[in-house]
Formats: sequence, structure tokens, C-alpha cells
Amino acid sequence: MSKTKQQKIIVFVLFNENDKNLILNGIRIASIFKKELCLCYNYSKKEKKNKESIREKLTAYTVPIKNDVKGLTVSTLLSAENMTYLPEKLADDYEAIVLLADSNNFKKYRNAIAESPVPFLFVNGKEEKVPDFKKVILPIDFRKENQDSMLWASYFSRFNSSGIIVVAANDKEKDSVRQVKVNLALCRRLFQKFRVEHKIFRGQKSSYNNTNEALELALSSQSELLIMLGSSAITPIDLLIGLPEKKIVKKAAKLPVLIINPQKDNYILCD
Repeated sequence: MSKTKQQKIIVFVLFNENDKNLILNGIRIASIFKKELCLCYNYSKKEKKNKESIREKLTAYTVPIKNDVKGLTVSTLLSAENMTYLPEKLADDYEAIVLLADSNNFKKYRNAIAESPVPFLFVNGKEEKVPDFKKVILPIDFRKENQDSMLWASYFSRFNSSGIIVVAANDKEKDSVRQVKVNLALCRRLFQKFRVEHKIFRGQKSSYNNTNEALELALSSQSELLIMLGSSAITPIDLLIGLPEKKIVKKAAKLPVLIINPQKDNYILCD
């Protein structure tokens, strides 16, 4: 695949029965943001000898897309990169802007999330219904990096006319309360600037449980996307019991979850 300036929605396929639904979600996202759809397979050293047959299978995936979805640019990519560092390479070398993966295989991508300068969108490959991504839930806590998640919420509104429901953390500690207020003020200004349809609710939980509360609202209100910040730091406890985002994705079940990495400067979606 040659390098181009066109940003891409990357779909990680695994050549299993869930690929069809992943690709359909990828088509939806690529169509929303008017980006190129790129199907990517990351092969192991053991698979290198079968590289050409893998390429043929990947190319075969694009045929019905090109026939049925007019106006959508579709490409393929084979990679042998370590998955942890693949997202940065995809962003730098191939203009990736969203990485779409199966939530049932979260473990495969968990280390890559903390190294990615673009969001991971986890969808349940077993779920056949493709969401419209019209109703979006956005938790806001005391972290300054919330600006990145606000920006992505605004993208869905601007390109997809999505309605955004903000769930604000309810902290008790003075500095945390102040920072949440600052974040909400920034959120209001950004959403007003782009005329984003939104509602802001004061949650019951602190910043440490804000995303869980937002997830509960998303599930109870039949929302179509949860946008969340990943872990700002990974502790030994996280390595032992699992990252918070892993638990969120598991609890989300059929609900798509967009995870934005607060440990990296995030790439911006080009209009």
C-alpha cells in the first residue's frame, strides 16, 4: 500500500467469523468521517511463509465492499510489526486516525492502547447490528486530557449529527472539583463553537468511578457509543488485575467503546 495523505480507518481482521461485522462497522465509521477504509492483518513469524495466501484472502475481503459501497476507498495492509508499537507506525506511516478491533480479543491489543496516538474503537464482532453512532456518552473527570475525548465527541456530532450526553464527575476534593469545572467550561465552549447537540449531567461518582457511571447510563439508555480516556498511568496492580478499560469493554458487551490514550499527543481528524 502506498503512502498517501488520506487518513484511514484501520480495521484489524483476524480471518474468523467476526470479521464481517467488524468490517461493516469500519465501513460505517469510514463513511461517517469520509475516510479511506483499510483492512489490516498483523501476521506472526510462523505465518510469514503463507504471506501471499494471506494477502489474497485480505484482497478477497475488499471485493464485495468495492462492489457494494460506491465512493468508498478501500485498501489492505499486511504487517509483521509488534502489536504494541503497530498503532504508532500506522498513524505515522499510513495516516491511521481510528483503529477498529474486536472487543472479544481485547487482550491482543491491551498493550498497544497505551502506545497509540489514535483512538481504538472496540466493537463486539459477534453483534450483527451495526450502530448509527448517533447517541454518544462522554464521561468527564478531573484529567486535563479530557480535551481529547471532548474533541472526538465533537467529531461525531459534526460529521454524524450525533447527540452527546456528558456525565460529569462529582468529586469532593477541592482541586479535583476545580479541575472538573474547568473541563466542563472547556467542553461547553467547544460544543457551542461547533453547535454540538449536548446535555450535561452531574454524576454521583468521583473521577475514579466516573467512566463506570457513564457506562451504566449508556447501557440503560441504549446509547450507541461510549467515549472514554484510557489509563493515565499503568500500575503494578493494573498489570495484576487488569486495566480499567479492559473491565469497561467487557461490561459494555454490545456497546462500542472508543478509547483515547491520555499518555500520548493524539492526532487530529482532518476535515
